[in-house]
Amino acid sequence: MNFELFEPELNDNILPCDGVVKDFGLILNVEQSEKYLQYFLKQLNWQNDEVYLHGQYFKTDRKVVWYGDEHFKYYYSGTLKQAQVWDAGLFRLKQHIEKLVGHPFNSCLANLYENGTQGVGWHSDNEEALSPKTGEETVIASLSFGATRKFSFKHKLKNHKVDLMLQSGQLIVMRGTTQRDWKHTLMKSTQILEPRINLTFRYFYPPKN
Repeated sequence: MNFELFEPELNDNILPCDGVVKDFGLILNVEQSEKYLQYFLKQLNWQNDEVYLHGQYFKTDRKVVWYGDEHFKYYYSGTLKQAQVWDAGLFRLKQHIEKLVGHPFNSCLANLYENGTQGVGWHSDNEEALSPKTGEETVIASLSFGATRKFSFKHKLKNHKVDLMLQSGQLIVMRGTTQRDWKHTLMKSTQILEPRINLTFRYFYPPKN
Protein backbone atom coordinates (compact mmCIF):
# COMPACT_ATOMS: atom_id res chain seq x y z
CA MET A 1 0.00 0.00 0.00
CA ASN A 2 1.32 3.46 -0.88
CA PHE A 3 1.40 6.28 1.64
CA GLU A 4 1.71 9.79 0.23
CA LEU A 5 3.37 12.78 1.89
CA PHE A 6 0.59 15.09 0.76
CA GLU A 7 -3.12 14.32 0.72
CA PRO A 8 -5.11 15.43 -2.35
CA GLU A 9 -6.95 18.70 -1.79
CA LEU A 10 -10.61 19.32 -2.57
CA ASN A 11 -10.98 20.78 -6.06
CA ASP A 12 -14.38 21.69 -7.50
CA ASN A 13 -13.20 21.14 -11.08
CA ILE A 14 -9.82 19.90 -12.26
CA LEU A 15 -10.76 20.39 -15.94
CA PRO A 16 -10.01 23.71 -17.69
CA CYS A 17 -13.18 23.59 -19.84
CA ASP A 18 -16.04 21.51 -21.29
CA GLY A 19 -16.91 19.32 -18.36
CA VAL A 20 -16.67 18.90 -14.60
CA VAL A 21 -14.45 16.53 -12.61
CA LYS A 22 -14.69 17.27 -8.90
CA ASP A 23 -11.94 15.92 -6.64
CA PHE A 24 -13.36 15.23 -3.17
CA GLY A 25 -9.94 14.24 -1.84
CA LEU A 26 -9.76 11.39 0.69
CA ILE A 27 -13.22 10.47 1.94
CA LEU A 28 -11.87 7.53 3.98
CA ASN A 29 -8.90 7.36 6.33
CA VAL A 30 -5.96 4.97 5.92
CA GLU A 31 -7.41 2.28 8.17
CA GLN A 32 -10.85 2.37 6.54
CA SER A 33 -9.36 2.27 3.04
CA GLU A 34 -7.17 -0.73 3.85
CA LYS A 35 -10.08 -2.64 5.39
CA TYR A 36 -12.26 -1.99 2.34
CA LEU A 37 -9.42 -3.01 0.01
CA GLN A 38 -8.90 -6.38 1.73
CA TYR A 39 -12.65 -6.97 1.98
CA PHE A 40 -13.29 -6.29 -1.73
CA LEU A 41 -10.28 -8.36 -2.84
CA LYS A 42 -11.76 -11.39 -1.06
CA GLN A 43 -15.51 -10.86 -1.31
CA LEU A 44 -16.29 -9.54 -4.80
CA ASN A 45 -16.89 -12.02 -7.61
CA TRP A 46 -14.00 -10.94 -9.85
CA GLN A 47 -13.84 -12.11 -13.48
CA ASN A 48 -11.68 -11.15 -16.44
CA ASP A 49 -13.41 -8.51 -18.55
CA GLU A 50 -14.54 -9.32 -22.09
CA VAL A 51 -14.68 -6.52 -24.66
CA TYR A 52 -15.01 -5.94 -28.39
CA LEU A 53 -12.60 -3.35 -29.77
CA HIS A 54 -12.71 -2.43 -33.45
CA GLY A 55 -14.63 -5.62 -34.16
CA GLN A 56 -12.18 -7.90 -32.32
CA TYR A 57 -12.82 -9.88 -29.13
CA PHE A 58 -10.43 -9.46 -26.18
CA LYS A 59 -10.27 -10.87 -22.65
CA THR A 60 -8.49 -8.35 -20.43
CA ASP A 61 -5.97 -8.99 -17.66
CA ARG A 62 -7.87 -6.66 -15.35
CA LYS A 63 -10.87 -8.13 -13.61
CA VAL A 64 -14.32 -6.61 -13.21
CA VAL A 65 -17.71 -7.24 -11.66
CA TRP A 66 -21.04 -5.40 -11.96
CA TYR A 67 -23.41 -4.80 -9.06
CA GLY A 68 -26.81 -3.12 -9.15
CA ASP A 69 -30.28 -2.59 -7.68
CA GLU A 70 -31.60 -5.51 -9.73
CA HIS A 71 -30.24 -8.14 -12.11
CA PHE A 72 -29.89 -5.48 -14.79
CA LYS A 73 -28.31 -6.28 -18.12
CA TYR A 74 -26.06 -3.57 -19.58
CA TYR A 75 -24.21 -3.21 -22.86
CA TYR A 76 -20.62 -2.22 -22.16
CA SER A 77 -17.67 -2.38 -24.57
CA GLY A 78 -19.76 -4.29 -27.10
CA THR A 79 -20.80 -7.10 -24.76
CA LEU A 80 -23.85 -7.74 -22.59
CA LYS A 81 -23.10 -7.64 -18.86
CA GLN A 82 -25.24 -9.11 -16.10
CA ALA A 83 -25.37 -7.12 -12.85
CA GLN A 84 -25.30 -8.92 -9.51
CA VAL A 85 -27.32 -7.80 -6.49
CA TRP A 86 -25.39 -5.45 -4.21
CA ASP A 87 -22.68 -6.71 -1.89
CA ALA A 88 -23.43 -5.34 1.60
CA GLY A 89 -20.16 -3.41 1.98
CA LEU A 90 -20.45 -1.98 -1.50
CA PHE A 91 -24.02 -0.86 -0.85
CA ARG A 92 -22.99 1.02 2.32
CA LEU A 93 -20.35 2.88 0.34
CA LYS A 94 -22.91 3.69 -2.35
CA GLN A 95 -25.20 5.29 0.20
CA HIS A 96 -22.31 7.32 1.66
CA ILE A 97 -21.22 8.56 -1.76
CA GLU A 98 -24.78 9.46 -2.78
CA LYS A 99 -24.96 11.81 0.22
CA LEU A 100 -21.61 13.40 -0.65
CA VAL A 101 -22.39 13.82 -4.35
CA GLY A 102 -26.11 14.58 -4.14
CA HIS A 103 -26.95 12.18 -6.95
CA PRO A 104 -28.47 8.66 -6.95
CA PHE A 105 -26.63 5.61 -8.26
CA ASN A 106 -28.19 2.24 -9.13
CA SER A 107 -25.09 0.31 -10.21
CA CYS A 108 -21.36 -0.05 -9.73
CA LEU A 109 -18.67 -1.36 -12.05
CA ALA A 110 -15.78 -2.57 -9.88
CA ASN A 111 -12.33 -2.90 -11.49
CA LEU A 112 -9.35 -4.84 -10.14
CA TYR A 113 -5.84 -4.04 -11.39
CA GLU A 114 -3.56 -6.60 -9.77
CA ASN A 115 -0.41 -4.55 -10.40
CA GLY A 116 0.91 -1.66 -12.47
CA THR A 117 1.17 -3.69 -15.68
CA GLN A 118 -2.63 -3.60 -15.89
CA GLY A 119 -4.41 -0.43 -16.96
CA VAL A 120 -7.11 0.79 -19.31
CA GLY A 121 -6.69 2.69 -22.57
CA TRP A 122 -8.14 6.03 -23.59
CA HIS A 123 -11.94 5.93 -23.64
CA SER A 124 -15.15 7.73 -22.66
CA ASP A 125 -18.03 6.24 -20.69
CA ASN A 126 -20.65 7.47 -23.13
CA GLU A 127 -23.01 4.50 -23.44
CA GLU A 128 -26.59 5.50 -24.22
CA ALA A 129 -27.88 3.87 -21.02
CA LEU A 130 -25.86 6.41 -18.99
CA SER A 131 -27.44 9.45 -20.65
CA PRO A 132 -30.40 8.55 -22.90
CA LYS A 133 -31.57 12.13 -23.45
CA THR A 134 -29.72 14.69 -25.55
CA GLY A 135 -27.95 17.14 -23.26
CA GLU A 136 -28.55 15.14 -20.07
CA GLU A 137 -25.41 14.88 -17.99
CA THR A 138 -23.69 11.62 -17.13
CA VAL A 139 -22.59 11.39 -13.48
CA ILE A 140 -19.94 8.81 -12.51
CA ALA A 141 -18.40 8.66 -9.02
CA SER A 142 -15.01 6.92 -8.95
CA LEU A 143 -13.50 5.71 -5.66
CA SER A 144 -9.97 4.26 -5.47
CA PHE A 145 -8.41 1.72 -3.11
CA GLY A 146 -4.88 0.33 -2.89
CA ALA A 147 -1.91 1.46 -4.96
CA THR A 148 -1.65 5.09 -6.02
CA ARG A 149 -2.04 5.24 -9.81
CA LYS A 150 -1.83 7.93 -12.49
CA PHE A 151 -5.21 8.77 -14.02
CA SER A 152 -5.30 11.14 -16.98
CA PHE A 153 -7.79 13.12 -19.04
CA LYS A 154 -7.32 14.52 -22.56
CA HIS A 155 -9.73 16.68 -24.54
CA LYS A 156 -11.11 15.16 -27.73
CA LEU A 157 -10.66 18.33 -29.80
CA LYS A 158 -8.52 20.80 -27.85
CA ASN A 159 -4.91 20.53 -26.72
CA HIS A 160 -5.69 19.97 -23.05
CA LYS A 161 -4.45 17.17 -20.78
CA VAL A 162 -4.89 16.74 -17.02
CA ASP A 163 -3.09 14.19 -14.81
CA LEU A 164 -4.09 12.98 -11.33
CA MET A 165 -2.35 10.67 -8.89
CA LEU A 166 -5.30 8.83 -7.33
CA GLN A 167 -4.69 7.62 -3.77
CA SER A 168 -6.45 5.00 -1.69
CA GLY A 169 -9.71 6.42 -0.35
CA GLN A 170 -9.84 9.25 -2.91
CA LEU A 171 -13.12 10.10 -4.67
CA ILE A 172 -13.54 11.95 -7.95
CA VAL A 173 -16.84 12.63 -9.72
CA MET A 174 -17.15 13.11 -13.48
CA ARG A 175 -20.25 14.95 -14.63
CA GLY A 176 -21.59 17.56 -17.06
CA THR A 177 -20.24 17.03 -20.59
CA THR A 178 -17.05 15.29 -19.43
CA GLN A 179 -17.83 12.00 -21.22
CA ARG A 180 -18.78 13.84 -24.41
CA ASP A 181 -15.73 16.10 -24.59
CA TRP A 182 -12.95 14.18 -22.81
CA LYS A 183 -11.31 10.76 -22.76
CA HIS A 184 -9.62 9.23 -19.72
CA THR A 185 -7.13 6.45 -19.04
CA LEU A 186 -5.36 4.60 -16.21
CA MET A 187 -1.65 4.66 -17.00
CA LYS A 188 0.50 1.53 -16.65
CA SER A 189 3.71 1.36 -14.61
CA THR A 190 6.01 -1.65 -14.14
CA GLN A 191 7.23 -0.14 -10.85
CA ILE A 192 3.87 -0.67 -9.14
CA LEU A 193 3.48 -4.14 -7.64
CA GLU A 194 0.45 -3.62 -5.39
CA PRO A 195 -3.20 -4.08 -6.45
CA ARG A 196 -5.66 -1.26 -7.06
CA ILE A 197 -9.45 -1.46 -6.91
CA ASN A 198 -11.59 1.22 -8.54
CA LEU A 199 -15.32 1.46 -7.87
CA THR A 200 -17.31 3.44 -10.44
CA PHE A 201 -20.82 4.23 -9.27
CA ARG A 202 -23.24 5.02 -12.09
CA TYR A 203 -26.93 5.57 -12.82
CA PHE A 204 -28.19 3.41 -15.67
CA TYR A 205 -31.48 4.25 -17.33
CA PRO A 206 -33.81 1.41 -18.41
CA PRO A 207 -33.61 0.48 -22.11
CA LYS A 208 -35.98 2.18 -24.50
CA ASN A 209 -38.95 0.11 -25.64
